[in-house]
Amino acid sequence: MLGEYRITGRGAAEIAAEVERAVGAGQLRPGQTLPPMRELAAQLGVNPNTVAAAYRTLRERGVIETAGRRGSRVRSKPATTGREELRVEVPPGGRDLSTGNPDPALLPRLAPALAAAAREGDRRPVLYGDDPVDAELVRLARAELDADGVPGGPPAVTSGSLDAIERVLAAHLRPGDSVAVEDPGWGSALDLVPALGLHLAPVGVDDDGPRPDELRRALESGARALIVTARAQNPTGAAVTATRARALRAVLRDHPETLLIEDDHGHGFVDLPLHSLAGVTRHWAFVRSAAKTYGPDLRLAVVTGDPVTVDRVRGRQRLGPGWVSLLLQRAVAHLWAGGAVDRAAVARSYGARRDALVEALAERGVTAHGRSGLNVWVPVPDETGAVARLVQAGWAVAPGARFRLASPQGIRVTVSTLAPEDITPLADAVAAAVRPSPARVYG
Repeated sequence: MLGEYRITGRGAAEIAAEVERAVGAGQLRPGQTLPPMRELAAQLGVNPNTVAAAYRTLRERGVIETAGRRGSRVRSKPATTGREELRVEVPPGGRDLSTGNPDPALLPRLAPALAAAAREGDRRPVLYGDDPVDAELVRLARAELDADGVPGGPPAVTSGSLDAIERVLAAHLRPGDSVAVEDPGWGSALDLVPALGLHLAPVGVDDDGPRPDELRRALESGARALIVTARAQNPTGAAVTATRARALRAVLRDHPETLLIEDDHGHGFVDLPLHSLAGVTRHWAFVRSAAKTYGPDLRLAVVTGDPVTVDRVRGRQRLGPGWVSLLLQRAVAHLWAGGAVDRAAVARSYGARRDALVEALAERGVTAHGRSGLNVWVPVPDETGAVARLVQAGWAVAPGARFRLASPQGIRVTVSTLAPEDITPLADAVAAAVRPSPARVYG
């Protein structure tokens, strides 16, 4: 069952911590079965209720899962084993197209904005008890949200979009609840949900966003929340169209208690219009991050939503970090107000690289997806083989396993640093990598 490893501990917290440590260290592998509670209790000389409490803690942390009579086992993707661990080693002299990073050449210079924010901080030092949200940042954000048709709501600022998603989920859900997520979808969100003790309910995605029939099925099966990417969906590049938004709103109207979380991380580098779903359900949050347009180290996202949700997010934030640095908020506001990024030009640049690769692959008989954003998603029959063959050819791409639950296999290619002369050799390499290996004939 556990091989050489033996669980130790006397109290529930000690037993749970020991199992979680063993999973993180690789001593317990995904899929391994844990001893029945009474059996482990006898081994440790403790009450079975102590082991039951330890197992419950491990389930809530996303470390183990219980499968009825088959007992408890380490999750296939435990919270201690993030999807980012599924990395590809870049060969010497090779190109790394696996990161999902923006093009550094298209990011703005931060020094002027940070210096301006620092000068303002010298004039008006931030003290305990001050408003945790910068008024100018909110004014600029609200003007753009209004222009995009996002309903009015109170503001909050979090340390990036994933921080916002975690806080919103924790504000409403409890361990054991189910969350509808895009499949394939953002690997970090797919890690976060089980780490909170929540269950993943996969919803298929096409170029126009989540499929309404699959969303309806997930909600009718008990999912209490939906996380959806408005544009530049990671990894497929999907963007919710006006027609798809109407269909998704119709589904959500039939489930008004669904917690809706919209992630618009594509704001600023995508030229497709936003078709928001916000406001259809009783509780909702709309998240807009600065990371991909202004720099990943700017850990800042503006959040709006219904008053109850935002109040819970800000209340819990006060008990943790307190607030996101006002110095950082003022710097981002300076970048926004000063037009530090030519958003249309950035969107055209990424679009040209993305479209060129998709078209080149189509000419070679390879289907690829990428309506918006930094990535192209290529369905493949064998992603492990395709990734390995591309590495041998000098190109490192991300394996689809980082993004998939039940959806078919694929690979993600980040196009942000591609030059025009890269397109043909890359398309040739991808076309060669995705074709099935020829069958061997033995005489």
